[in-house]
Amino acid sequence: MLERLELDPAGIREFLGGAEVRALVDGVAEDLRARVRARLPPGTRVEIKAYTTDRGAASVTVADVRGMAWQARHGILTRSAGEAGIEVKDWRSG
Repeated sequence: MLERLELDPAGIREFLGGAEVRALVDGVAEDLRARVRARLPPGTRVEIKAYTTDRGAASVTVADVRGMAWQARHGILTRSAGEAGIEVKDWRSG
C-alpha cells in the first residue's frame, strides 16, 4: 500500500520539456492540422508553429485571410480540436 507520494518538481519539469512530450505535442498538432484542412477548400495553407514554454507546445493557424470568418461562421478550428479530443478554453477566462 502506498503510504506517501512525493512529487519531484525537477523531474516533472525535465519530463515535460523532454523529447517524448515534444513528439506527442507535434503529433497532436499534425492531427489537428489534417482535421482543419479537411474542412477547408483544397490548397488552403494551415500552419503549425512549434514552440517551447516550460514544456513543448504548438499552435495551428489557418494562413488565409478568410480564416477568421471560417472560424466565426463554422468553428473550423474549435470543431476540429473537439474531434481530436482537445479541450478548448477561452484564453480570457484564465
